[in-house]
Amino acid sequence: MIAIRSAALGLSLLGSAWAVAPASTQLSGIRHEYQRLNNCGPVTIGMAMSYWGSTQTQYQIAPQLKDDANDKSVNFNELKPYAEAQGYFVHQGVNGDLPLLKSLIASGFPVMVETWFVTQDDGGMGHYRLLSGYDDAKGMFRALDSYLGPNLSLKYAELDRLWRAYDRSYMVVVPKNKASNLQGILGAQNQGKAMWRGALKTAQAEAKSRGDAFAYLNLGSAKLKLGDARGAARAFDLAQKARPDPSLDPTRPASVTGGWPWRTLWYRFEPLEAYLRVGRNADVQRLTTATLRYTPGHKELLAWQRRSR
Repeated sequence: MIAIRSAALGLSLLGSAWAVAPASTQLSGIRHEYQRLNNCGPVTIGMAMSYWGSTQTQYQIAPQLKDDANDKSVNFNELKPYAEAQGYFVHQGVNGDLPLLKSLIASGFPVMVETWFVTQDDGGMGHYRLLSGYDDAKGMFRALDSYLGPNLSLKYAELDRLWRAYDRSYMVVVPKNKASNLQGILGAQNQGKAMWRGALKTAQAEAKSRGDAFAYLNLGSAKLKLGDARGAARAFDLAQKARPDPSLDPTRPASVTGGWPWRTLWYRFEPLEAYLRVGRNADVQRLTTATLRYTPGHKELLAWQRRSR
């Protein structure tokens, strides 16, 4: 049975979005599962569906999404149609923020987020978490993590630091009869072109204030989605020239150049798409060849390399 515990009562509504979220909320009824190698995507979408009664685990999901166990990148564009095929309505968004996350959770919707993940032994990589609660007094979210366990706590600032590596992307899986409720909470500003215009505005501000690789990666992605491939390519050039952040990339090979973490292109292919659109095939060849040196069987990178020949 699904339960919601809130520390505050009497939520008020303003239009179609929550005006005031409670000070804390915790969702229960989600089945946790630890991942096998490279399976955080299949596991996390399975956990999200389990809240609504699904019994599917990675052992049913992963074979449908991965050609083999070494497939390192199962992205939202693959996870979304899978969940839809199981009969769910799925919203895939970018440029989320902490109030939106809290509003969704307070409304009874767990939120899947894509974040950067760092260990001292393995370095930085992409990783999914399923947010299931938050507590304003402690300033933290609670999450089910396929690697670290079912009761992960993430400080608000730390989550945002890791989340912006993926343009603050998120996914919400709900039964179809709850789709209108979800869309009402999201509002028009978190859907369609308006969402990408918001992402562009956020990225422009962070490029000015921070000037780091993630700010320019997000700027390039927004420009690309809004039809400005040349502007996107220029932003990705700046991302490559930005100063690397060792705290996000502790195992960076000495031969790697460029500002973004060395595994970035395992998961984010927008720079390759932008360069290919503007005829910079040689840059796609250079980047894919350099990255494939460390992950030779990466199917998406191999596909981009073939497209650029």
